[in-house]
Formats: sequence, structure tokens, C-alpha cells
Amino acid sequence: MGVEVHGTVTEGFEPVGEAFEKNFERLGERGAAVTVYRDGRRVVDLWAGVKDVDGGTDGTGAEPWERGTAQLVRSATKGVAAAVLLLLHQDGELDLDAPVGHYWPEFKARGKEGVLVRHVLNHRAGLPLLDRPLTPREALDPLRGAEALAAQEPVWEPGTDHGYHALTYGWLLDELVRRVSGRGAGAWIAERIAAPLGLGFWLGLPDAEAGRVGRVGPVEGPEPSGALRARPKRSVTAAYADPASVTRRAFAAIDPFPDHNDPEFRAVPNPAANGIATADGLARFYASLIGRVDGVRLFDPATVARARAEESAGPDRVLVVGTRFGLGYMLHGGASPLLAPGSFGHPGRGGSLGFADPEAGIAFGYVTNGFRRTVTADPRAQALVRAVRSAVDG
Repeated sequence: MGVEVHGTVTEGFEPVGEAFEKNFERLGERGAAVTVYRDGRRVVDLWAGVKDVDGGTDGTGAEPWERGTAQLVRSATKGVAAAVLLLLHQDGELDLDAPVGHYWPEFKARGKEGVLVRHVLNHRAGLPLLDRPLTPREALDPLRGAEALAAQEPVWEPGTDHGYHALTYGWLLDELVRRVSGRGAGAWIAERIAAPLGLGFWLGLPDAEAGRVGRVGPVEGPEPSGALRARPKRSVTAAYADPASVTRRAFAAIDPFPDHNDPEFRAVPNPAANGIATADGLARFYASLIGRVDGVRLFDPATVARARAEESAGPDRVLVVGTRFGLGYMLHGGASPLLAPGSFGHPGRGGSLGFADPEAGIAFGYVTNGFRRTVTADPRAQALVRAVRSAVDG
């Protein structure tokens, strides 16, 4: 018996609905939602399965996923958080080419005088790890990570190379926002982004919203077919397996990593990894970057151009594979295929994805409660992206 898919699909976007249903039938999906906007108008809004990943294999007796169910989206958080620095720049409150130490004097220590604000966004700051990782308890203090980074020596000369700042990105960005605006990124997003747009997105989950958020966890799926069938290169596998590698240490900046379902973890804003979102929240956010959504637009055209102009490209010191970044956003490429060369957005490790494509007027959001062993290109999200592409090209 197949999964029951709920929601709506505008004529012409039927392939997205078909791909979404197949994700449950063929790729081990447990509970998920996908939303697509075109030119500021919602054209796909689908959800299915169970709210909690451990809520029963066939959904019997489990709470169903409903419209408005939200999930932890891991690094898809980064795309929303990046907008804060870009909007502060757009408003004339922050210079992207200024040293971070101009706003945060304590940060200058140990050879970091040359780290620019843009280096935080394009992953060239040279600070992907901590020599002494934070404990889960320390990570509950939103200021502790920033203090550790102020005392940290760069792994490489800032500005000379790039490597994904998996967790440290959040502390760097949050402290910059705090120094410039007087409040953290979570509060800034709630007031300046989420409220005007009516977004289902929280960085620091309020108690009042906890009931709509499902439990997440690992899931296995069959081997995907076609171009995504290839297994990771040995060099990638070795980097993740080696405790001394920059890769492993970057993802272990909090060690051991907190339980994703722990209410304490979800309540503390970390702009790198613990945003909570609905699929519509992600898609609506990206739609507002490239056009008006119910009269609200966040980025002016110059900021859109800035966000998606290539700043970093090539072999990534942390992810090992080749990556492309603009200012705070992953760009379309082999490691993270999006809709088209002009697309910009951010995946979340294990599944979730949000992005915009200005040329097609498309904004996309996908969230899931089942985390697969993927970092930047989950096969379920990619199946949906291909379906959107076929609908746009159709």
C-alpha cells in the first residue's frame, strides 16, 4: 500500500508530485514535505508520511505529518543565517570587506587580523575546527563558541583557500550579528525575516512551537540509480574516518554531538546547524530573496548578485570534494546540484535543501525527518530538483 500524499500541485508541476511519492516507495522516505514557489506564488505544497522518524514503519498508530509540521534542517540553516549579514550590509550597517576584528576586537588574536567578514561567508576564514572541541553542555551557551574561536589559531592563512566551516560558521556569524546589531542571529531572524514573511522557521525553537516539530533520526535507503549511484571516493571516506583529519575535526567541533531531538539543543540558536523549518518556510524565504512574496522582498538585485557570485571554488579542505560558494550560499555544481548554473542555496546534511533560481523565478524547500548518510546531495532532494527542472523546462 503506497503512502498517502497530501497537498496541492499546480498544473505543469505534476512531475514533482510523482517524484515525491516515489521517494517514499523507492528511497526509504519516512516523513517529508516539499514546497516550490514560482514568481512569488506557491505552485507545489506536498507532505506525507509520519511526523516522527521512529513513529511506526507503516504509520499505523503514529502521528501523521501535517501541513505545518517542521523539522530540524541542519546546515540548510546556513542559508537563512547568511541573509542576516547580507541584509546588514544592504542596510549600510556592516562592511563585508572589513576585518572581523573591526567589529569584534577580541577576535584579532593569534594571526586572525586579516580575516574579513566576507571570509566568514565564503568559508575562507581558516577556522573550520577548534583545537579543543566544545562539550554538549558548553555548546548550550551561545557565547562559548565565539570565545573559543577568538582564541583559535587559523588552520590555513585566512583568505588563501576554502574549506567548509560546518559548525564554526554559526558561532562566527552569530557573534558578528551580535556585535553589529546588539542581538543574536536567532532574534534578528525572528523579527526581521520570519515575522514579516510569516515563515515557519525558528533559530532557537520557542516552547510554544515545540509541538509541531517531529523527531529526526537516521534512515537507510536503497542504492540510488543513474548519476547518483557512484559511491564516495576513497579519499572522502578516509577523511571522514580519520579522527585527526581536518574533515573529521570540523564536524566534531562539538564532541560528542548533542542529540538532535533534545529540547535544550533545539532551543539554543546555532546559525550553522539547528534551524527548525517547514518546507514552506524554506521555500518562502528563498522566494523573498529573488522577488516579492505578499509584498515583502528581502534582497535587492545587487544583494542577489552578491550572494551568488562565485567566491570560492575547487577542492574543499574539509569536504575534500570540489565545492562552490558565493557569500553564505552553496552554488550549483557537482557536489551540490541545484536547478541551474545561476541557482544559490544550501543543503542540510542528511537531506534537507533550500534554494532559489532567479532566472526561473523558482524557490524550493524540502524537509525530512529521516537523515541519510549524505552531506550535500541527498538522492531524495535531487529527485525532486530534477522533477522541478523538468516542469520548468517542459
